[in-house]
Amino acid sequence: MDYLSITLLAAFLSVVLNLLLKRVNIPTVIGYILTGVIVTAFFDLHEDLARLHHVAEFGIVFLMFTIGLEFSYRHLAKMKREVFLYGFLQLGLAAVVFGVLAHFAGDLPYKGAMIVGLALGLSSTAIVLKTLAESGQMHAPYGRKAVGILIFQDMAVIPILLMITIFSSRAADLGEMLWQILIDAVAVGIIIYLVGKYLLEWVLAQIARSNSTEIFLGSVLLIVLGAAQMAHFFGFSYSLGAFLAGMMLAETHYRYKIEAELAPFRDLLLGLFFVTVGMQIDLRAVAENAGWILLSTVVIMAIKFVTVYLFLRFFTRPRVALKTALALAQVGEFALAVFSLASANGLLEGRVTQILLASIILSMVASVFVLARVRDIADRLLPEPEPDFVRPDSAGFSHHVILCGYGPLGRRVAEELKRQGVNYVVLEHDINRVEEGQKAGEPIFFANAANEEVLKHFEASRACAVIVAVDNAKHLRLICEAVDAVAPEANLVAKVKTRSEAELITGLDVDHVVIESEEMARLLVAEAMRCRLFG
Repeated sequence: MDYLSITLLAAFLSVVLNLLLKRVNIPTVIGYILTGVIVTAFFDLHEDLARLHHVAEFGIVFLMFTIGLEFSYRHLAKMKREVFLYGFLQLGLAAVVFGVLAHFAGDLPYKGAMIVGLALGLSSTAIVLKTLAESGQMHAPYGRKAVGILIFQDMAVIPILLMITIFSSRAADLGEMLWQILIDAVAVGIIIYLVGKYLLEWVLAQIARSNSTEIFLGSVLLIVLGAAQMAHFFGFSYSLGAFLAGMMLAETHYRYKIEAELAPFRDLLLGLFFVTVGMQIDLRAVAENAGWILLSTVVIMAIKFVTVYLFLRFFTRPRVALKTALALAQVGEFALAVFSLASANGLLEGRVTQILLASIILSMVASVFVLARVRDIADRLLPEPEPDFVRPDSAGFSHHVILCGYGPLGRRVAEELKRQGVNYVVLEHDINRVEEGQKAGEPIFFANAANEEVLKHFEASRACAVIVAVDNAKHLRLICEAVDAVAPEANLVAKVKTRSEAELITGLDVDHVVIESEEMARLLVAEAMRCRLFG
């Protein structure tokens, strides 16, 4: 069977499986992993798996980029405790415990045991961040701690891979290699800082003025892939470069539009990544070592849970520590790459590698169900009220008005809202109007209000009203559809030019439709009736 047929089969299986699993509230990650398992059960794709995995890795690249958009340099500076203290403690404690077990219980040499300990300390960036983003818990207390620890883990992948190189090469000069890494890290930091501070905002402004979504999206893809390639050139991971690029773009006015436009690419490539994860499962090896795999999975997840929970108890409330520990109990996708490389360099035996790979994937599958029920589990074990949390960049986005469009009418609406002391935010996709609004001191953002991710970011479900004041009838329909999907309870008010335009939004839950021509006619007649001849 050719590659096109295999691709069609994989796409068909993923759609069917996810439709069935969604009916019983099982996340799509499971469907993608099962797709990979089924495809490799019928076709021998192990020779092409490395190539497929490289393509699928860009799902993590785009995920890390969008996370970078959420965490600007200023925000990351505020999270230094979560990233550097909690991250170091989590990975350090887990590495020591797993390393000791691997050396004494697993009879591994100390070099292999060190690699195993560090790799098992890593958690799944893809699964945890995707779940937190979908559930809106990214900025919850436990979400912040989990994200901070994951960021530290991603940075730690670099020295872990370096250790494999050192352990497998007798000629390696440790001091020289560490010095080279330091130089490369400084070079990457300086390049990204200078480009972000002095060039990026101006370049994106010129591109945005073209009013071409294709050109704008293409330029963002170029920035993401360019940053990822630059990081890789200096010896770092693609995902770290993408994360830094996201942080760089988070300081610009275009972050919301970028985040919304790239979401489909991220989700599709993440799906492909999880398909390749399923493809790495050797069913024969799993059947031969099923008992060891199950035991290893339970022990690994239990140790990770206990280590995170115990040290976080000293820094935060028990419930937050519990939820963070549950979120990070699995082993991550980077560990798959670490073990594969360690095995290729002779640091791990083939059977041990297969057991570890299968245990990692099983822990990832199990964690999907745990993450979906983190709050329920916490309610059973440590019931206590949870304080509300607010996104760090959306303070005040509650009981507000979202104004879509900053044309002549939008400006007058904004003036009236301001006069009445109403809390509001303006969304506009024309960069020239955005700049005009910013000069006028308006709370205006360059974003496409027809995108559901944008509306979620600006808490449309908590808004008291959404006013659509755009001139394009097609865009009006798209915005109303998005609001109807994201915030069906919001008071939706739409302006149309004629009754025929009003028919375009028929069937949507629009609370008030203001027809410009009829309202103008009514006002004109009302003014005319003031004439003394009618008095």
